[in-house]
Amino acid sequence: MESESIVYGCIRDWPSADDDQRRQRRLANLRALEQLPQGEGWPFIGREMFSFCAQEEIGLYQTQVIHFGASYRAVEYEWALWVENFEALLKQLYWTGAVVHLETELNGTHTFRWETDSGSHSPNDSGLRMRCSWERESGLLG
Repeated sequence: MESESIVYGCIRDWPSADDDQRRQRRLANLRALEQLPQGEGWPFIGREMFSFCAQEEIGLYQTQVIHFGASYRAVEYEWALWVENFEALLKQLYWTGAVVHLETELNGTHTFRWETDSGSHSPNDSGLRMRCSWERESGLLG
């Protein structure tokens, strides 16, 4: 059996006191997610792997949180392409921070964080910055 990789995380929008502005940002984010490929043949990022709370009374207080997750066959060997697809999606969204956890059987757990130079990102802004930290758990004692 081949090595399995688990990828999961979330993308956070920023809170706003302006209800109309908040609704417009959430609608724009929804449209961007609906444009993702769906079903068989999606390369690395697909519509089915994303979800978010839609009702303000249930799970959506001030900040929209878009969560995602998927399992892959050894995606770490094509990680640069996965990141390229993820960053292409981020460029279309309103967000203030994103985190991705990559759990691999052979190379441990990696955590990637995206931030912006300005503290918030609007569609087609530039200035994405990514940081990575690596954690490795070993079964060997000594």
